[in-house]
Amino acid sequence: MPREMFTALRMTLVTLVLTGILYPLVSTGLAQFLFPTRANGSLVTDDRGRVVGSELLAQRFAGPAYLQPRPSAAGLDGYDATSSSGSNLGPTSKVLRQRVEDEIERLRRENPTARSPIPVELVTASASGLDPHLSAPAALWQADRVASARGVTRERVVAIVEAQTEPRDLGFLGEPRVNVLRVNLALDRQFGAPH
Repeated sequence: MPREMFTALRMTLVTLVLTGILYPLVSTGLAQFLFPTRANGSLVTDDRGRVVGSELLAQRFAGPAYLQPRPSAAGLDGYDATSSSGSNLGPTSKVLRQRVEDEIERLRRENPTARSPIPVELVTASASGLDPHLSAPAALWQADRVASARGVTRERVVAIVEAQTEPRDLGFLGEPRVNVLRVNLALDRQFGAPH
């Protein structure tokens, strides 16, 4: 019995050292060496070098001079990175239906000159509740409002959105997309922060 206990204890310690200490140290070290930006949270800085967010997490942009992200169901007021989740409301949910109707009403009120129907992603939350991307059509749908609030032409806003559009991964995976935070920073760089 003592021999089996000693063997079990030794295996437990070896496993603990290998998987609990060495493996995390090696993988963290490799990540810091090979992909330092990603390993540190893909943080985004403004022109002054201040961290303003992560390119991986959506945040609220309510002002008319900024692109607005998808609605968020993460946390009580949305966009809570410590509470990432979808709403889990199904297609027959009256709460979901009311939330979508409220979003449609708000978007029509805030974007009276928007062309075409409202893209569905602007009225529905993503599975994580923190998706930082929009499709290019959803970003361009907001261009009239952003241009009007900034006192510039729609074409100038469209040019920034197009310049910030990320291609498909590896050329064929996913869809082209726009990171809302990066576009909003580009808008501020080009036209100055709104007052």
